[in-house]
Amino acid sequence: MNNNYVVIMAGGIGTRFWPFSRKNFPKQFHDVLGTGRTLIQQTADRFEGVCPKENIYVVTGHEYKELTQTQLPYLSDDQILCEPGRRNTAPCIGYACYKIQKQNPDANIVVAPADHIILKEEEFKKRINIAIDYASRNDALVTLGIEPSHPNTGYGYIQFEDEGSEVKKVKTFTEKPNLELAKMFLASGDYTWNAGIFVWSAASITMAFSRFMPEEADAFNSVQKHFYTESEKDELDSAYMRCRSISIDNGLMEKADNVYVVKSDIGWSDLGTWRSVYENSELNEDSNAIDGNVMTYNSTNCVVKTPKDKLVVLNGLDGFIVTEFNNVLMICKMEDEQKVKQFVNDAEEKGGEFV
Repeated sequence: MNNNYVVIMAGGIGTRFWPFSRKNFPKQFHDVLGTGRTLIQQTADRFEGVCPKENIYVVTGHEYKELTQTQLPYLSDDQILCEPGRRNTAPCIGYACYKIQKQNPDANIVVAPADHIILKEEEFKKRINIAIDYASRNDALVTLGIEPSHPNTGYGYIQFEDEGSEVKKVKTFTEKPNLELAKMFLASGDYTWNAGIFVWSAASITMAFSRFMPEEADAFNSVQKHFYTESEKDELDSAYMRCRSISIDNGLMEKADNVYVVKSDIGWSDLGTWRSVYENSELNEDSNAIDGNVMTYNSTNCVVKTPKDKLVVLNGLDGFIVTEFNNVLMICKMEDEQKVKQFVNDAEEKGGEFV
C-alpha cells in the first residue's frame, strides 16, 4: 500500500454549475448534495485503505491552495501542486506523475477528478484495487469504465474486447458522440462510459508521455530534478510554457496500444450539471430535490438549492432549477440548463463579482 499514490485533479471552475460554482469558489469545494462533506473531501475520503494520506496529492491553481489546505488540513505543502496555468488534464497529470516518480520510482498512481460522486464506495475500492494490481505488474494504462444506462452524449465512450477477464483490452476511445452513435454504442454492449479515473505505474505513464507527447515529456523531464527544491516553481513555470492545452484522452489514451478498462458499477456521476444533482439527490413526495429553507406549493420535479438563512417560497413550478449563492439568484427550466454557460458569459459583462 505504501507504493500507492492518489492524484486528485481540482483545478476546474465548473461553469455548468453556476451560480453555485464560481471562479473564487468552484464546485469541488462545495457540499453539493448536503452530505456534510464537500466533493473534494469525499474524493479524498474514498481512498482510505487504498493509500496512506501522505501519498495523496492535489493538483489545483494557486488561487485554490488555501481552500484545499482548509478542507484537507492533513496535506503538506508538497502534496498540494499548484499549476502555473490551466492546460487541460494532460499537463496536470504529467506534473503530478513526474513529481511522484521523483519521490518513488516504484509508485502506482490513481488519478481522479475532485468533483465526481461515487455512491458504492466499497465496490469502487474493489475496482480500484483490481486496476492497481494489474497496473503494478504490467506496462498498462488502466481506466475505470462505467456501464452506460442511457445514450448520453456528454461522456466519452470506451470500446473493449470482452475476453472474460476483469481487466479488458481497450479497442477505441470516442469523445462525446452524437445521439445516433451513442445509441449504437449502447446497443452493442461492448462500450462503457469514460469516468476519467486512471490507474498506472509511474514508469508506464512517463514512458507513454515520451512516446506520444514528447514535447511535454521533455518539459517534465527537465523540471523533474528540481522537484522538492526551491527552484521548482520557476522551472515549472518554464516547463508549462512548453506544454499544449490538451486532455490526457486526446494526447495519450486514444493513441496508446496498452490501454485497459475495468468495468465498474459504482454509482458514479460526474455531477456536471444541475440535472445530475437532481438525479443524485433524495426527492420528496413531490419529486423535488430541496436543500435550503424552502416552502413549496403545487411545485414538482424541481431542484432547489438556496441559503438556509433565507426563506424561499415556490408556487406553481414544474421542472425548474432554483438556486442562489453569493448574490446571484438563478431560476431556469431544467430542460434549458445548457444555457447556463451563456448566462455566465453575460453575467461576466455585468461585473466580475457575479462569476
